[in-house]
Amino acid sequence: MSFQSAGRWGLGAPRGGAANRHSPAPLIARFARNKLAVAGLVVVGLFFFLCFVGPLLYSTDQIHTDLTQVNLSPSGSHWLGTDAVGHDELGRLMYGGKVSLLVGLAAGVLATVIGTLWGSVAGYAGGWVDAVMMRIVDAGIAIPALFILLVVSAITTPGVPGLILILGLVSWLVPSRLVRAETLTLKRRDYVLTLRAIGGTHGRAIARHILPNSVSTIVVAATFQVADAILLVAYVSYLGLGVQPPATDWGGMLSAGLTAAYSGRWWLIVPPGLAIILVVCAFNAIGDGLRDAFDVKGRG
Repeated sequence: MSFQSAGRWGLGAPRGGAANRHSPAPLIARFARNKLAVAGLVVVGLFFFLCFVGPLLYSTDQIHTDLTQVNLSPSGSHWLGTDAVGHDELGRLMYGGKVSLLVGLAAGVLATVIGTLWGSVAGYAGGWVDAVMMRIVDAGIAIPALFILLVVSAITTPGVPGLILILGLVSWLVPSRLVRAETLTLKRRDYVLTLRAIGGTHGRAIARHILPNSVSTIVVAATFQVADAILLVAYVSYLGLGVQPPATDWGGMLSAGLTAAYSGRWWLIVPPGLAIILVVCAFNAIGDGLRDAFDVKGRG
């Protein structure tokens, strides 16, 4: 094949093979074989429906207090009871879930984008550039993300956008290492070497070949990053350093209901605790399912 025809087809033979393996129909079929991953997808879908559509069907006041409705047990008028200031607990669960899911999803995507760009540049450049960039990553991984979040939260009071930005900036390190490892393999492929031989730029090599062929690693990493971000939000909010009242999230609900649980008011701590466990486990199951679906070579 001549360089002209290779350029015309975008050096697409290897990418085409990857594209066929990663086309939607086979991916969906392989993903559907993993029953736990499908169950995780259903759980995530149900929680998104509950938190984003539920408030439209089950309207509650989550701003004003009502001292005549304090600490009521679950009943027909309040399906999950009320809290210490009279807020309906089911409405609070939906409102807090919206914040947790929004922050977790946005922060996970932001962390994956930053990590993907950093890792692809480091792996493709190699040499001293790679060494310097990855030493920065190693130094960042050595510092616990929760410690950084606690320090930042003690200095300032972040809102939802602030939490998304902070979580994204402390969570991109692991995806960068994964994408770098993938890039180190891909940059030695014939189609990348041919592109460089005919004068293609480094940016074109990364954009046209490295990143598209790393899509499986990126998608799986993003799924796990969302689960980790939801947990980090819960940690910080549980310590009282998350979003401030009247806003809340599931971690904040756990913190508010902890002392009440000793008084027998289980409905203040069990629902948000179960929600965190179910959503995090569901995203992890989806990540496992996607990893298996993309991993054609490892399948017998």
